[in-house]
Formats: sequence, structure tokens, C-alpha cells
Amino acid sequence: VLLEISRILNTKLDMETLSICVRLCEQGINSEALSSVIKELRKATEALKVEIHTF
Repeated sequence: VLLEISRILNTKLDMETLSICVRLCEQGINSEALSSVIKELRKATEALKVEIHTF
């Protein structure tokens, strides 16, 4: 069910990543902070992809 909600919300998280995020939240990690980290990692990944294709 959670994966379907994730897909509807277009989070682009696979089952493993979603499961890790849920476990982290259950252990008390701030969900907003976790969301920010995921967004920053995506930005960094995209920047690296652009950099690689530039060379």
C-alpha cells in the first residue's frame, strides 16, 4: 500500500529506499530533514550527470 501511495505522489522512491525511509522515521529521524537530504542527493546526482556529459 505504501509503495502505491509513493507512486501516486510521484516520489520516485523504489521499494528498498522507501523501506529504509520508513525505518528511519520509525526510529525517530525527522521526516522533513530526511526529505531534504533526499532532495539534495537528487540535485547532486543530477549535477554529476551533467558534469559527466559535459566532458
